[in-house]
Amino acid sequence: DKLFPDEIAERLWSFIKAMLESMISVETACVVEGEALLPELIIELQRKYPDHIKICFLGYTDIAVERKVSEIKEFSQLQTDWLIDKSDAYIQDHVRNMIAHSKRIKTSCKANQLQYIDTSETFMDVLDFTIGQLSK
Repeated sequence: DKLFPDEIAERLWSFIKAMLESMISVETACVVEGEALLPELIIELQRKYPDHIKICFLGYTDIAVERKVSEIKEFSQLQTDWLIDKSDAYIQDHVRNMIAHSKRIKTSCKANQLQYIDTSETFMDVLDFTIGQLSK
């Protein structure tokens, strides 16, 4: 059985939390990226270490599946990309799941007063903006 991102996040949270707390204690600066993080979980560390953590979530809630598939295929040219050998149908299903996951993340960010940035329109511009926000 395949797990959805929120199920993975909940199962991995104790490990991820311990890893992040260790990184905070040794003052390691890094970016932690992945769909296995949830706003309602990470907020615990934000409250505990407000001066040591910057949090934002990225997602895409308002994009046509076909357009996102095209973007993914355009950027998935390397042989090491995990989607390189996947069919269009597989990628379309993945995009639908990630749109649903993004909507859930956006709602949870609002409830937890965390920043959510949508990449549906101008992906690269949004990434540049996000890097700027996190670099402050």
